[in-house]
Amino acid sequence: MNFEISKLPTRDTKPRNAGLTMVMDKGLSFREAEDFISVAGDYTDLLKLGFGTSYVTPNLKQKIELYQQAGIPVYFGGTLFEAFVIRGQIEDYIRLLEKYKLTHCEVSDGSIDIDQDEKCKYIHQMSKYVTVLSEVGSKDAEKIIPPYKWIAMMQAEIEAGVWKVIAEAREGGNVGIFRGTGEVRSGLVEEILTKIPQETILWEAPQKGQQVWFIKLYGANVNLGNIAPNEVIPLETLRIGLRGDSFNFYL
Repeated sequence: MNFEISKLPTRDTKPRNAGLTMVMDKGLSFREAEDFISVAGDYTDLLKLGFGTSYVTPNLKQKIELYQQAGIPVYFGGTLFEAFVIRGQIEDYIRLLEKYKLTHCEVSDGSIDIDQDEKCKYIHQMSKYVTVLSEVGSKDAEKIIPPYKWIAMMQAEIEAGVWKVIAEAREGGNVGIFRGTGEVRSGLVEEILTKIPQETILWEAPQKGQQVWFIKLYGANVNLGNIAPNEVIPLETLRIGLRGDSFNFYL
């Protein structure tokens, strides 16, 4: 840090298991990625190449290597995984991970219906090659999953071998654990945490108000994801109480 201030919360240092910031790259250029790393690389724990953007991203190999050389693990969005699954190309997907030397992957079923047992088989299969994150929740705003099902799915996927289970919110933060207005489904979150350890969950929270809500209740080292590249530094100040929204959290 650039100078000393008292009464700030302690942030775990990288590589860390808690307090993760997962960033979504939806199409940064190579130069933009370089600039991003120079400013926010030290605060970024994971980088997701959102949905299917990796299919159309120029210089994909070089861009992935750039992030990896900066100590930031990269993985493809879960939608790409689903695109391969629905076409019966899971072996091609595994070869794709090997081709780009990816160490992480996301297993999800937000856009297609995958039986829970089948999803767990994919998790177990993929965990032989890479560190697996799984996503629970639907991208369909009309599909409301009751809390007991969220818990059951998360428990099954953790047992199948995932490192972190992601609570779905999309890049807009308006489905899954959030209402269409972006408001947190607080009862759902609280019920999930009665059964699932907090450090095992990565909450997608792209909106500032959502980030404030999680930090206020669960502290500076809560795992947050789907963060826009230009919001990483602002999020870090939120985490440690150096932004108006969280200024009084630690005094």
